[in-house]
Amino acid sequence: MKLRKKYKTPTEVYTASLNDIMFFLLLFFLIVSTLVNPSVIKLMLPKASSNEQTLSKQCINLSITSDLHYFINDKPVLFKHIEPTLVSLIKNPANTTVIVRADRNLRLQEVVQVLDIGNKIKIKMILATHRD
Repeated sequence: MKLRKKYKTPTEVYTASLNDIMFFLLLFFLIVSTLVNPSVIKLMLPKASSNEQTLSKQCINLSITSDLHYFINDKPVLFKHIEPTLVSLIKNPANTTVIVRADRNLRLQEVVQVLDIGNKIKIKMILATHRD
């Protein structure tokens, strides 16, 4: 009994369309990554060794520039109006986190004054940093 070899057709993967798909994926991620920017205010954040984040359901961004301009959710606020503005924005204090984005060249006292406001109204405040 003689067995014949089966003739196999060579299998090929056509990669001509893969270039187009990769280009569109790259374009999509470039566009999406520019829209995800958390804050448009230019700050040089301090560095930290770990980059763990614990966020609540409601997040409020509080930014402090090096020339002591305060922003809550990218809207300018005077220092004396920080507390009433935060109180008006907070819906549930247990599920609210205020992310403090302070410029690294800022004196520590200015940051502590803002953190004291958070302690006074009993909300959780975290300091944003860049991973080292």
